[in-house]
Amino acid sequence: MADSKEKLFSDFPAVSTEQWMEKITADLKGADFEKKLVWRTNEGFKVKPFYRQEDLEGLKTTEGLPGEFPYVRGTKKNDNTWFVRQEIKVECPKEANAKALDILNKGVDSLGFYVKKKDLSPEYIETLLNDICAECIELNFSTCQGHTVELAKLLVAYFQKKEYDLTKLQGSVNYDPMGKMMVKGKDLSNFITTAKELVEVLAPLPKFRCICVNAIELNNAGSYISQELGYALAWGNEYLSKLVEAGVPAALVAKKIKFNFGISSNYFLEIAKFRAARMLWADIVKEYHPQCNCQPECPNKAEDDTCFCACKMVAHAETSTFNLTLFDAHVNLLRTQTEAMSAALAGVNSITVTPFDKTYETPDDFSERIARNQQLLLKEECHFNKVVDPAAGSYFIENLTISIATQAWELFLKVEDEGGMLEAVKAGKVQEAINASNKARHDSVSKRKEILLGTNQYPNFNEKAGEKAPVEAKCCCGGNHDNCEKPFATLNFDRAASQFEALRLQTEKSGKRPKAFMLTIGNLAMRQARAQFSCNFLACAGYEVIDNLGFPTVEAGVEAAMKAGADIVVICSSDDEYAEYAIPAFKALDGRAIFIVAGAPACMEELKAAGIENFIHVRVNVLDTLKEYNAKLGIK
Repeated sequence: MADSKEKLFSDFPAVSTEQWMEKITADLKGADFEKKLVWRTNEGFKVKPFYRQEDLEGLKTTEGLPGEFPYVRGTKKNDNTWFVRQEIKVECPKEANAKALDILNKGVDSLGFYVKKKDLSPEYIETLLNDICAECIELNFSTCQGHTVELAKLLVAYFQKKEYDLTKLQGSVNYDPMGKMMVKGKDLSNFITTAKELVEVLAPLPKFRCICVNAIELNNAGSYISQELGYALAWGNEYLSKLVEAGVPAALVAKKIKFNFGISSNYFLEIAKFRAARMLWADIVKEYHPQCNCQPECPNKAEDDTCFCACKMVAHAETSTFNLTLFDAHVNLLRTQTEAMSAALAGVNSITVTPFDKTYETPDDFSERIARNQQLLLKEECHFNKVVDPAAGSYFIENLTISIATQAWELFLKVEDEGGMLEAVKAGKVQEAINASNKARHDSVSKRKEILLGTNQYPNFNEKAGEKAPVEAKCCCGGNHDNCEKPFATLNFDRAASQFEALRLQTEKSGKRPKAFMLTIGNLAMRQARAQFSCNFLACAGYEVIDNLGFPTVEAGVEAAMKAGADIVVICSSDDEYAEYAIPAFKALDGRAIFIVAGAPACMEELKAAGIENFIHVRVNVLDTLKEYNAKLGIK
């Protein structure tokens, strides 16, 4: 067998990078290689169209093994298992307990409880956790930031009363004042006393984390991947440095910090992000020289007793809400599935899949079941939990890991040079940068540079929202943003699809659904291609589109359009034929409907001189153009 393999490989001569480039250059036929094939990411670095083994030379990511410092290949050695987490908003502790027990029997092994501060009591905790084996699963809790210590004390008392082995309990209590400052705009900058007390209260539970870095908020606000990671590192370092200054041992603090990341749909970059995150965080913690308190034979410490266990990042991942949509909502399942895949392959500790209907209603039993099963499918059918770091050695992903790490590290250093994360948040610099990214991404969506399937590209032509309405984040005061005074700037959580959805809902609520008629004529291939483009373009506003096989004359096409009651007539032909057909069609229509030319022909100026105003093609702003058409149609 070995001989046959050697013969097989010897039959194919080695091809050098230079030979590949010569072939690519020849196939480009004079086109610019950089412009055509090199991807310029939003993260600020370039991605080549191909990588080879030589591109791995000198990369730090290829040096270690799974479970070894700096943990780029993961913190787990034997398998890639992760916790399947589901969130429960607790209105009634008894009902929440019943739901928790039910979903624990359906594949969930991590619970996220959102509890109200006014309800906290020993009896409340006992009712909520009744019959739940805390040693067998992961338990996570969130409440009002000012009552987090109270919650932690109640949990410790409950676990001790039940005589649990405290060293086996895994989970978290969500304390993140800087995150709340960015989300709610409240002044929680004086957090060190509470944070220190919280760490000390939960010290008997070594696997329970309590100082959280909720970078998921940046992700949901539309941040780019390198921004999310760079700020998350500065965020975690701020908590670490402040608590160490307050006298808490570095090893204890590091083992109490938990990172909650979002997951965007950029599949390979997300895999690289989590790998880079572990590596960079390990390097940061190492600089604090956390001291190992284990026995002398502990294999996971440096010669100076630096505790490498403290350098392990615990990362929870949650699918993003920024790219979820109201229309064609089941496409959200495709997005969240690939997002969960990238996080699982990257070796995170736990994952929450956001139910597909969250944008327009409180998720029901069906959507929550589907969200659970998305992860169970990855485990039980795809066996993603069996292989540690399957991306290791990939020329592409290893290089992406270094590229993202470089960009994130530069941002981290910039924040540190300017006084640290807390000062950046108080000055509004982080919020300003993320909101700028949100705006830039909305602009990209409006121009189809960023695609949202079912929203700005290939919409469902006949879908209606009906009673569905966007469920958006509310102000901290529960009222009008303009009437709420906040000491600090806040993040903008407008979803990428929000403006397109508003436009389409505007059309639907007007009670008038405009008809867009395709006047197809001339070259068969071009008229069909442009009709398809135009149908997809105009259906994004909720218009009824009427396609056609073709007309022998423009007069016949215009007559058919009028019989169909068209509000918009789109002439679809080839660039060369527009000089012949467009003006006669425009004159035949005689202002009875909006006239549009599909394309940007060379004769465009001549057509404009004849009075034709509307052209749709790949370079126009889809959103702005459709808003103009709505205004012309009297839809407000």
